[in-house]
Amino acid sequence: MHLQGGNSLSHCLGAKTGKFSQEFINLIRVSERSGDLGLALDTISKQLEAQIELRRKVIQSLTYPLITLATSVTLVIVMMLWVVPVFKEVFDNFQAELPAPTLLLIAISQVIEKNFIGLLIISICIITCFLFSWHQLIALQRYCDRLILRLPLLGNLFRLATLGNWCRTLGHLINAGLALPDALRVTAQSSNHWVSHDFSAEIFKHLTRGYPVSEALKKSDPRALFMDTETLLLLHIAAQSGSLAQMLNKRANTLDQQLSSKLHSLSNSLEPLLILLVGFVIGGLVIILYLPIFNLGQIV
Repeated sequence: MHLQGGNSLSHCLGAKTGKFSQEFINLIRVSERSGDLGLALDTISKQLEAQIELRRKVIQSLTYPLITLATSVTLVIVMMLWVVPVFKEVFDNFQAELPAPTLLLIAISQVIEKNFIGLLIISICIITCFLFSWHQLIALQRYCDRLILRLPLLGNLFRLATLGNWCRTLGHLINAGLALPDALRVTAQSSNHWVSHDFSAEIFKHLTRGYPVSEALKKSDPRALFMDTETLLLLHIAAQSGSLAQMLNKRANTLDQQLSSKLHSLSNSLEPLLILLVGFVIGGLVIILYLPIFNLGQIV
């Protein structure tokens, strides 16, 4: 109905709030002006395929570690709420001093048992307040996005994913016929990550002030939080040779490959580490509970 009424495709897609990303709507809007709608749709298709493949690899790599971690946390909670109190009743009949680790474990169990509902409600309230604040406060979103990139191990994974998406989006917009400043503005508007949004906006600002591309890239990320040195050098060379769009797309593919490799390595490393952690925690709790029984002769 909207198309029959004379509206553009980008306008019709934008009217479907929440159905289509702003990035794709902007890309279609640009292609309508340049007459390359087919290229834009093909670009969107390839980008969606890349995002789906990346999401599949992330889920595949992290499913087992997350299940293992959730299982271990559940086992600890079950032991604290039901197993330790049973042992406490048995130990009360010993009428003897218990080892310090056992006393500490019983004390922690009693605190959790008495305040479990309260702790659960407080945790839910804190999470709810944080999520509500995160949706309302842009400053909090910016802080969280920057904090995530500084996390050990996980920070680099998020950086690779965000930078790869930034390179691919900017490369597609330039291929669609936009000048670099306009492509950067659209990339900033389309970004769902504040670090890449601010990075695009800063580059746009420096370019409009007359700085060359390489200098604008350096000034926009002086601490190299977002863009690594290798990507910076490659884009500098590509800008000088007039092949920036091609290099951006190639770099996006390379970053995706690096991300996949690191996810695979992280998954393979986490599996044995989590198994050891679960064994250490559960085994430690069992040993602490059985210490008085090991010393039964002395206690009795």
